[in-house]
This record gives sequence, C-alpha cells and structure tokens, in this order.
Amino acid sequence: MNAVAELPHAAPPLLRLQNAVKHYPSSGGAVQALNGVDLHVARGETLGLVGESGCGKSTVARVAMRLTPLTAGRLWFDGQDLAALEGEALRRQRARLQMVFQDPYASLNPRQTVERALREPLVVQQRGSEADQRERVAWALARVGLRPEMAQRYPHEFSGGQRQRIGIARALMLRPELIVCDEAVSALDVSVRAQVLNLLLELRAEFGVSYLFISHDLSVVRHMSDRIAVMYLGQVVEHGARDAVWKSPRHPYTQALVSAAPKVRPGATRTQRILLQGDPPSPSNPPAGCRFHTRCPQAQARCRSEAPVARAVGERHWAACHFA
Repeated sequence: MNAVAELPHAAPPLLRLQNAVKHYPSSGGAVQALNGVDLHVARGETLGLVGESGCGKSTVARVAMRLTPLTAGRLWFDGQDLAALEGEALRRQRARLQMVFQDPYASLNPRQTVERALREPLVVQQRGSEADQRERVAWALARVGLRPEMAQRYPHEFSGGQRQRIGIARALMLRPELIVCDEAVSALDVSVRAQVLNLLLELRAEFGVSYLFISHDLSVVRHMSDRIAVMYLGQVVEHGARDAVWKSPRHPYTQALVSAAPKVRPGATRTQRILLQGDPPSPSNPPAGCRFHTRCPQAQARCRSEAPVARAVGERHWAACHFA
C-alpha cells in the first residue's frame, strides 16, 4: 500500500482519510480512483491537494463530503467515523463541513434567487426563523463583498467572480469548521482569482475555518496552504510542509510540477523545466510497481516491479519514491 505517513500533530485532526480506496465499476475494469490514500486536515489549517486532471483529487473531495461512499478505508471527522453515520447524526455533522465547487455557473440553481440559495442550508438544518435567516443572508453577502440587496437577483445577473463569492457565502451560512474547495478558482480570470483567494484567506483568519484546498495549480496551492499533498493516479506520492515540498521536492513527479510553475517574484531562481513524456496510464489498468515509472525520467528496473512506500525525506516531509 502506497500510503503517506501521517504528520505529527498535537490534537486529533478535524478530517482524516485513512487508507481510502474508491473504485468505480466499468465495463473495461474497475476505475481505481483512489488507492490507499491517507490525508488529514488539522483545525485552522489549509491542506493543499495538487495533481493533474484525473489523479483523484475531486474524488477525495466527494468522499470527504460523503457525496461518494468509500469502497474501503475510513473517513473520520472530529474523531467520529463519518462513513458510518446516517440520518439525523449525519445531517448534524454535515452542517460542520461545506464545499465550494469548481464551476460557479453550474453550482447555483438558475431558478432560485440568491436569497433562496443561501437560506436553503439554514432551512435544511432548521436554523432560526425566516427573519433570522434573511439577516444571515445579508451578513454572508456583505462578508464576501456583495451588497445585501443583491439577494433578490438570480445567478445569471452576476459575473463569474460574483457567483463564486455567492458560493463561498453559501458555504459560510452554517459557520462550518471545514470547507472543501474543489478547483474553486480555476474557472475564474486571473485578477478575479486573486480576489477570491485573498477572500478565502481573510475568512480563515477571521473564523478559524480549515480548508481542504484542491487545485491542479501548484502556485495557487502554495499561496493558500500550510501543507501540500501531491497526488498521482489515485495515490499520494509526496506530502509535507508547504515550503519543504515547494523548495525541495523529492518525488520526480513533484519536481516536474514545481519546474512548470511560473516564477513571478523578482530574483526568483528559474529551474530547468522537466518535461514528462506521454499521458498518465488509465486508472482502469494502472501499471505494476511505481505508478509513475512509465513517465519518470529516473525510473529503474526496481520501479517497474516494486511499489514504493512513503518514507521521511526531511523534517515534516515524506515521499513515496525508491530514490527520494
């Protein structure tokens, strides 16, 4: 099993995936979206999850939110087995974790006013009177930089950046402890993206909310995160403190991602671009041994037959590579 070792922490993590496996049935064989993923998010921190399209990031998001059941493994939230909860117990726990989706155009019902969309979580959780709920809507809109009177408009009357702010406001309605952001800024223009990222950081500082921040863009993940986990073909291949992973990547896949990230700071050292050959293998038929060996410029015979296990490669830094 290619699981990443847990980082030391003083208190139990708020969210934890333990040896998580998710396979989807398919006519061509089971699609192995997740295979032995271990991750945790501590209170008040942001874990950045990065990797190219199809690596399993969005499956992690859906599993964490209990939108998709695990095939095997455990899902813990604040010490409770979230995967085992049902009914009222699950409803109460779900109020404590919310999600901001990738597409600000598809995540809002075009037939609902903004007020109705934002009130809906309060209605489902039976929180407050109608007057209390309307007051909460006005508060949430103001907190994300929108005017309270905009609550009577429909989604098509807003820009993409404004719609994503509405999505963030909806996630705030229940004052959650954890927000899962699944490619929450990838559909936005660069200038709007910066505004939304800074808003998320402000909300974390104000409310102490934790984030599982998922993106294919390592530069964005570095800006947002305390720790970074790197996924490839359903597995975590590197995991550690943000600066350790960014400044000293030890897995060849992470090294390729870092080499491709733009260097925008004055005086930043330009690293030689590492170009990976070919496309990732099919998750329905992953290669034996190290799953990255078919594209790895450092692969040797051992990599084709023996799956690496994660090991410490520095302080608060792990990598699953035979030669890290």
